[in-house]
Amino acid sequence: MTGPRRVIIEADGGSRGNPGPAAYGAVLRDADTGQVIAQRAETIGVATNNVAEYTGLIAGLELVAEHAPQAQVEVRMDSKLVIEQMAGRWKVKHRDMVPLAARAREVAPSGVVWTWVPRERNKAADAILNEVLDDAAGKTRRAAPAESRPTEQPQPRNPMVGWRDPLADPPTTLTLVRHGATDNTVAKVFCGDGGADPGLNDEGRAQAHRAAAYVAREGADVVVSSPLSRCRETAEILANDLGVEVVVDHSIVEASFGEWDGLTFAEVREKDPAVLDAWLSSTAVAPPGGESYDAVFERVQRAQRRLVASYGGKNVVVVSHVTPIKMFVRLALDAPMPVIHRLELQPASVSTVRIWPDGIATLRAYDVVPA
Repeated sequence: MTGPRRVIIEADGGSRGNPGPAAYGAVLRDADTGQVIAQRAETIGVATNNVAEYTGLIAGLELVAEHAPQAQVEVRMDSKLVIEQMAGRWKVKHRDMVPLAARAREVAPSGVVWTWVPRERNKAADAILNEVLDDAAGKTRRAAPAESRPTEQPQPRNPMVGWRDPLADPPTTLTLVRHGATDNTVAKVFCGDGGADPGLNDEGRAQAHRAAAYVAREGADVVVSSPLSRCRETAEILANDLGVEVVVDHSIVEASFGEWDGLTFAEVREKDPAVLDAWLSSTAVAPPGGESYDAVFERVQRAQRRLVASYGGKNVVVVSHVTPIKMFVRLALDAPMPVIHRLELQPASVSTVRIWPDGIATLRAYDVVPA
């Protein structure tokens, strides 16, 4: 699948307190179609607005390197400071900005067009950064004032999903595909975000084609993939066979296993027995230098909200890993977190979740391995 000729980076950063809790958002779009190719949003601790804005720019430029390295690039930001400094018209004087500006220049391809836009034209990046800030602060979205809400009564929720008509009341279907096998899969070693990034082996590629044939029975509107190589390869096979595009979402990447990456379960048991027991006993515990299951659940929950908002009523193929797929299933079942330890997922298996317009989710299939 050929890449886009021209792309647009929409980047932003924000700090609640300046300095205060800060985050960035970066959206990469195909300039010709307007379609989102990839996006990224993360908190960065306590920082200033300018630091967050520069961090968002760097994230957007890194997305270009990952997804559209040959494309012509335009950067659109509502930060006059960042745009003018990167265009070379203003000097970078603040000591906190100097290394960030240097990093941005290092990853920026030649010929970037630097465009300042008013804030109202940078809403996508602003929205995703504020979402992660809200989630980090434990906030829920505030409801509109009573006088601005619709006056009609909400439709009653119907938990009897078997009686629903998907044509009259179409749900958003998430077809969850685990990536095909890699050599690490066969070796049964921890392999998460931030560690080794193996690609598919021959059997993994064959599995991906079989999964594509299975998914084609229901059709697909888009393929959304984790950024790791094994998922990207699986997603490209699915997208090519299904005739749709791939969008990368970092929120559905595998958990980070930190110091355990590349080790077998037995090797971790020998190396860190007490930490392993704590990790198995509590989903709030993370491997050394890694990520807890609770943290993975929070980002998968955000990802599901974005997918429903972006592709409501459509069929979305989500190519991800064992841990995030278990979290999607847990969300559908509204099950307690320990249920994830009772779920198994085989390579290139297919699970299906539907989220109905009233928010009720259902599990239609789990761990189906296409023959």
